[in-house]
Amino acid sequence: MRVGVLGPLEVTADGTAIGMGGARVRALLVRLAVAAGRVVTTEELADALWPDDRPADEVAAVRSLVSRLRRALPADVLRSAPGGYRLDLPADAVDALRFDRLARAARTALTGGDPATARRLAAEALALWRGPALADAAGAPFAVGYVAGLDETRLGVVEDGAAADLACGPADHLVAELTDLAARHPLRERLQALLLRALVAAGRPAEALAAYEEIRRRFADELGADPGPELRETHQEILRAEPVATTGSPRAGNLRLPLTSLIGRSADVERVAGLLAAHRLVTLVGPGGAGKTRLATTVAARLPGGAWQVELAPVTDPDDVATAVLGALGLRDQRAVDRPAPVVDTMTRLVDVLSRTEAVVVLDNCEHLVDAAARFTDELLGRCPRLRVLATSREPLGVYGEVVSPVPPLDGDAAVRLLAERAAAVRPGFAVTPDNADAVAEVCRRLDGLPLAIELAAARLRSLSVEQLAARLDDRFRLLTGGSRTALPRHRTLRAVVAWSWDLLPEPERDFAGRLAVFPAGFDLEAAERLAGDEAFDRLAALVDKSLVQVVDGARYRMLETIREYCLEQLAGSGRVAAARAAHAEYFRDLAETAEPHLRGKDQLTWIARLEAERDNLIAALHFAADSGDADTAVRLAAAMSMFWTMRGNRAESVPWLRLALAVPGEAPATARQVASAFLLVNDAVTGVFGGLEEHLARLAELAAESTGEHPVLVLLEPMLGLFLDDAERALAAVDMRLDVPDPWTRAVLWMVRAAVREHQGDLRGAREDVTTAITGLREVGDRFALAQALTAAAEAHLAFGEPEQALSSLEESIRLIAELDPDDDAAQERILMATAHLQSGDLERARAQCLALTKPTPQPWSARGVAFARLVLGDIARYQGDLADAERQYEAARAAVADQPLVIPQFHAVILTSCAHFAVERGDHEAAVTAIGTARDQAMSVKDMPVLAKVAVAGAAVHAHFGNPTDAARLLGVAEHLRGAPDARNPEVTRLAARLRADVGDAAYDLAYATGVALDRADAIALVRAVV
Repeated sequence: MRVGVLGPLEVTADGTAIGMGGARVRALLVRLAVAAGRVVTTEELADALWPDDRPADEVAAVRSLVSRLRRALPADVLRSAPGGYRLDLPADAVDALRFDRLARAARTALTGGDPATARRLAAEALALWRGPALADAAGAPFAVGYVAGLDETRLGVVEDGAAADLACGPADHLVAELTDLAARHPLRERLQALLLRALVAAGRPAEALAAYEEIRRRFADELGADPGPELRETHQEILRAEPVATTGSPRAGNLRLPLTSLIGRSADVERVAGLLAAHRLVTLVGPGGAGKTRLATTVAARLPGGAWQVELAPVTDPDDVATAVLGALGLRDQRAVDRPAPVVDTMTRLVDVLSRTEAVVVLDNCEHLVDAAARFTDELLGRCPRLRVLATSREPLGVYGEVVSPVPPLDGDAAVRLLAERAAAVRPGFAVTPDNADAVAEVCRRLDGLPLAIELAAARLRSLSVEQLAARLDDRFRLLTGGSRTALPRHRTLRAVVAWSWDLLPEPERDFAGRLAVFPAGFDLEAAERLAGDEAFDRLAALVDKSLVQVVDGARYRMLETIREYCLEQLAGSGRVAAARAAHAEYFRDLAETAEPHLRGKDQLTWIARLEAERDNLIAALHFAADSGDADTAVRLAAAMSMFWTMRGNRAESVPWLRLALAVPGEAPATARQVASAFLLVNDAVTGVFGGLEEHLARLAELAAESTGEHPVLVLLEPMLGLFLDDAERALAAVDMRLDVPDPWTRAVLWMVRAAVREHQGDLRGAREDVTTAITGLREVGDRFALAQALTAAAEAHLAFGEPEQALSSLEESIRLIAELDPDDDAAQERILMATAHLQSGDLERARAQCLALTKPTPQPWSARGVAFARLVLGDIARYQGDLADAERQYEAARAAVADQPLVIPQFHAVILTSCAHFAVERGDHEAAVTAIGTARDQAMSVKDMPVLAKVAVAGAAVHAHFGNPTDAARLLGVAEHLRGAPDARNPEVTRLAARLRADVGDAAYDLAYATGVALDRADAIALVRAVV
């Protein structure tokens, strides 16, 4: 187990984070952690936890908190000891204790004459800090002194690291860092002395002398004293200093000591280190602000031998690359001013120095000098066999033997950790909490996980809340400014980061990048070619190489949101946004229309996946067409997408999109307008409130009358309308008139409609024949979506005929098809039917397991109706097993699941109420049974759904049987068979009741009454249910 207290409390075991409890439990762990391996007395713990208001029984109070902490930690970590408790961990398992050890080791190495080791140890120590120390015990008396000591040690480590850096190499890079530190600690003599030495080492002795005079005046004004011995001795050294050597061998390196920890890059460090161990040239590529430089210097610092960072960003002349490397090595250019020597002289000096030893050169920011950097690197590596080069660039160097290693943005968790740490540095006490976690995640997501952008955002948290910051990111380029004063100018604002890359592009690539920015959700090569023609591939490859476009999922491309916003801004400035968006909308309109017929055939999955990948682009295209008044594109696109939205379960979401398209004034093809209108009316009806159903049906009737019939959906309008209106004669006539249509998909779906009408009317045998025909046709055309529905309908018929094995086979195939179409679809209806099949087979436990799975919380919650049905079946199982208390709980849960749902069909309520009636019968509550069954009857009668009315008849039979009328009960069971069109002989409800009635009245009387019910015609059967139930 490891405990981190140098920042917000962090506890891990085997690499897994462990959540802690409340504030006092966290403070308790902090107090024990800083004393890991030693006993902390109960009194000391009480002082730490209750400094102002000690509990009456502090021993018991501490024991209670210890028990809570012990439950959260791995076994045997927190141990009891005489008089107190001990955290049984080695010192290095606590970051604060490890920091202290590393700090002492760094000081020892420095004083012992090993500055390279001192620098490495100091960097390792400082990397442990993630924020303010002991943040979870802030203000506690024990913490105040301990934190002060840690902060002092930390500053001492920074000083040791700077001293080691001065001893190891050139000091130019240290001047800015030490100037900043010295300004924050103006009376700290060692820091001031280090700054003076850095100025001298950088060849600026006059500035060092002037700085000393300023320091001397400050000491006199604020302390009334002269500088101490260290500063005075440094001053004397400057006065008698010899000129800085201009020739000789380079020292061990010039890498800067980092002041902040590297977050989220552990795997990248290991990967790049492995690449550099195996290859002599590795180039880190990625967009600006991705953290390439920090990653490169971190890797280089770990390698044996010297490591030198060469900052190429300030270099503007390609001929000066070698000179910049020479300067970074601390070797002055020896070319005479009046007689320039050829570049080969500089290269020869570099080769002479770098070929003697193992070393790594970090060529940083090569993109604006990529050709020169490539030539230089190729020659240098060719002449220095022990040298390695780690380059950073926004595009590869293109040198033979180069290994390109992309530096991706941070993942979500690492981005959040980075924002939290950097924010805590500028706003002490900042932490990610349940209240701000969503806003923090949104900031990191919208900034693409780019470390520099996140650090710029964190700086803004000095004056903004994280919620305010998130709300202002639409204007990110104005908001995210004010980076570190010591950073390069192009890293001080977000705009400058992106502008650096943009300015390096030739005009054709700028134009192409601007047009690609209109894609909000990435694109494929075909889409890019639509915008740029034959040159698209070359231009796209160039933008990928320059890290302005990323390759995702193999065949798709995307711009990071920050880059996309900048490119859109440039496109707007050129006045070409509308044209680019129009081309985008036209492309996706054509794509949707191409896909639409394939959604009904064998290539269905391929086209669903393609449309799913382009979902956001398609919606953006629809909105642009609507906003620009392009009715033709808007209506055609909405019509083509309607089947996709239905297949993906987006009926409700499609309603506003369809309304938006149809509301655009102007000309649009009649067929497309009719298809879009049909889907709008159906989807609005089945997902809205029932109050508008009659109006929707009336409009559908008008649409069916005026339909051109040129699209399969329009052919289905009249049959579907008959089904919706519960007009079986109209529906069947409409189906029969259309069964000779040439399109096989339309014929198969017509057979499905016919099956639904016949099932609704209680003609299960006819329904089973029709759905079997539909299944055959759908297998031929390859429509998985419709086939899954047909298989589910076939399973319901199998169950009605007491064929659970055949039902399970159909349902398993249906669920498999549904999963292929949409892995997030819960297939709740099919799973409930599987539970029903298990019930028919007598396997109550498998039925229970199936239903319980539907009630457990999941990332994609089951539909409310799915949960309600699962609870209903669980209640039935409990009732069959005599557990009426559990049955009651399940039935109440079923009703609660749909209580606030805006659209629950009457049949659904009727089915729930029939189970409630059975429950009331078994509990002996006559009044409740009669009330439930009467309400169920009215609900079923309102829609004339024969199978549901059959369920009502069975429940009515149970009421009559229990309360003394077995003959009517037997007759109602016969009526139920007549209404459903099958005996339902393996339904536990029916079999249990039939067995009881035979025992009550005898087989002969039962069979006679039952046969009487079966023999009634439809009208008389319904009338009997209305009369006696």
